[in-house]
Amino acid sequence: MLSLLHIENIAVIDRADISFDRGFNVLTGETGAGKSIVIDAIGAIMGERTSRDLIRTGAKSARVTAVFRDLPPISWFDDNGISPDENGELLLERVIQGDGRNLCRVNGVPLLVGQLRELGVRLLNIHGQHDGQQLLDEDCHLDYLDSFGGTEGQKAAFSAAYDKVKDIRKTLSAIQMDDAEKARRIDTLTYQIDELEAANLREGEDGELTDRREVLQNAERLTSAVEGAWAALTGGEEGDGALSLLMEAEGHLTSGGKHSADLKALAETATQLRCDLDDLAERVRDARSAFDFYPGELDEVEARLDRLYRLKKKYGGTVGEMLDYLAKCKTELDAIQFSEERTAKLEQELAAALERAGAEGRKLSDDRKKAAKTLAARIQSELTELDMPKVRFEVEFAPKDAPDGMDATGMDTVRFLMSANVGEDLKPINKIASGGELSRIMLALKNVLAENEEVSTLIFDEVDAGVSGRAAMKVARKLYQVSRGRQVLCVTHLPQIAAMGDVHFSVEKGERDGRTYTRVTRLERSRRKEELARLSGGAVTETMLSGAEELLGSAEKYKAGE
Repeated sequence: MLSLLHIENIAVIDRADISFDRGFNVLTGETGAGKSIVIDAIGAIMGERTSRDLIRTGAKSARVTAVFRDLPPISWFDDNGISPDENGELLLERVIQGDGRNLCRVNGVPLLVGQLRELGVRLLNIHGQHDGQQLLDEDCHLDYLDSFGGTEGQKAAFSAAYDKVKDIRKTLSAIQMDDAEKARRIDTLTYQIDELEAANLREGEDGELTDRREVLQNAERLTSAVEGAWAALTGGEEGDGALSLLMEAEGHLTSGGKHSADLKALAETATQLRCDLDDLAERVRDARSAFDFYPGELDEVEARLDRLYRLKKKYGGTVGEMLDYLAKCKTELDAIQFSEERTAKLEQELAAALERAGAEGRKLSDDRKKAAKTLAARIQSELTELDMPKVRFEVEFAPKDAPDGMDATGMDTVRFLMSANVGEDLKPINKIASGGELSRIMLALKNVLAENEEVSTLIFDEVDAGVSGRAAMKVARKLYQVSRGRQVLCVTHLPQIAAMGDVHFSVEKGERDGRTYTRVTRLERSRRKEELARLSGGAVTETMLSGAEELLGSAEKYKAGE
């Protein structure tokens, strides 16, 4: 449950601390006092999208902190390596900065806003006035039904089968073309394949040719360098070189080393140097062989590089990329030339995939229809408790108007029907439901859906629009009943609902030092009477106070089971 909410610099709220209790918590106040800001703050700490405009004028940042306790097991904790502290409390914090950045923490551990949102939907649900508009949108009805029916497993099986259908169709579309287009594509591919194969491409060839060109362009310098090195090492035709002189030095030291340990060590060093010099001479000789050029070789290398350059401009930046392109061309050409056989095989695969998808879709539809009967009965029961005993509620199914009778959602078009009066035909909700009826149907639906959710806190933000009189009392009692199983927070303008609350908060707006501010106050019983009187008639008169006392007394008797 949500235990504590701390707000700093959110719109007109400078600073507020709200300690919520178990059961039924209600918030009331004048229009514009800031009740919705409290809900916005809760939404922010739940990871919902926010704007820097939410920051109070003159402040650099806004902060919301929330403490939750007595939480049920939530898989998110194990997935993210975070859990409530030793007291079972979970501290959530979000700082909204003026530059648009957000800082989010859970028990001191930094998180991304997306991670905070994933946790938030497992902690509480916020139901607002816009939910009623979603109820009017028939595209949302299937989502409501699936949420109630728990059809995730069968939906996944259908989705996998339907994705296979889409994949095969995509492949078929890629290989199917008219005869003229096919002939043009075959000509293009054949020309490109012939041109690339005629070039006799070899992986890495372009790099080797570039290196060889560098050598050939500097042939005279390289030849002079290696010949000079060879002459210095071997002496050439002019006399002794470094190698023969070192060998002579080695001989003298070896002879002397027979009589002196120091000379013996020097002889060993000379021997090692002579071996190294032998190796160097061998490598220089090999280099002389490598610089064996023939007339016209540079022209041949230049011509080959030019040919590769022209091919690269058409087929790829490297020889490797051109070879990959050649392979793709051959594969595509084979696919086109054998497209009839490939098409026939794919059409067989498509027929089988359609059959599997249809079977999975029918299973999903059967599951939905079973869930729809239960949902209709539950909604009917809820509406009876909400002073709508004559209303009939049903879930209508129709085949999906789509190719093959299915799309990514399945094979069903679903919409909610109702009849508000005895003798009236069932009609779509968006055509006959009044504002008050829509609020109660939405409340009934949310209560039923909440039975399958793990959240321990439900928030209702002015969901009582269009409700009054006896219906308002029924809604109040329904919200109280829901609060017996989980924490309920409700923003309301109805005195009947406010009177039923276990805890009552007043949201008031005032001025201080030339600034508008909002404060949230927990009301004692006497103050509750005044607030109920204000909700009932605006002016706090003795008559209104007497009515407020009667409302409180009636609510207390109901809670006591009298």
